[in-house]
Amino acid sequence: MEKTASDAQVDAVLRAGNVLLRVVAQSVVEVEDIVTSPQLRVLVLIASHGPQSSGAIAAELGVHPSNATRTCDRLVNSGLIVRKDVPADRRYVALALTSKGASLVNGVLEHRRNAIASVIERMPEDLRRAVAEGMDAFAAADGGGGAEDGRFTVDLES
Repeated sequence: MEKTASDAQVDAVLRAGNVLLRVVAQSVVEVEDIVTSPQLRVLVLIASHGPQSSGAIAAELGVHPSNATRTCDRLVNSGLIVRKDVPADRRYVALALTSKGASLVNGVLEHRRNAIASVIERMPEDLRRAVAEGMDAFAAADGGGGAEDGRFTVDLES
């Protein structure tokens, strides 16, 4: 039985998605001796959105505030984030990346960029532009995509 064009297109995107998921998983494995996956999510969130309160982190990641606080405590103890008082509102404490935390996030993102570049470089030259245009159109059809530097801009509600 012949697949419809729609099925073939979905299958192609799923295959490409599997490659991208493998790249992401490998980048996480690179730092698993330093941080857990939930800790990396917090670091990437702060890197993407700037300093955050633990309540904002909990809400964004969909976890209980006490879980977010414990995760952030471990990151503070590891020297990856720091608590900063906010002069405009003394009740608010912002969690920000340290240079060590920023370096870790940038290393993960650089690993992803290099791995994706390696795959693209194995493609025929004439297909590279088409893939980039297609991926841009795919992201736009979903309402955007991510930041230009490859950071995730995750909205789990959409």
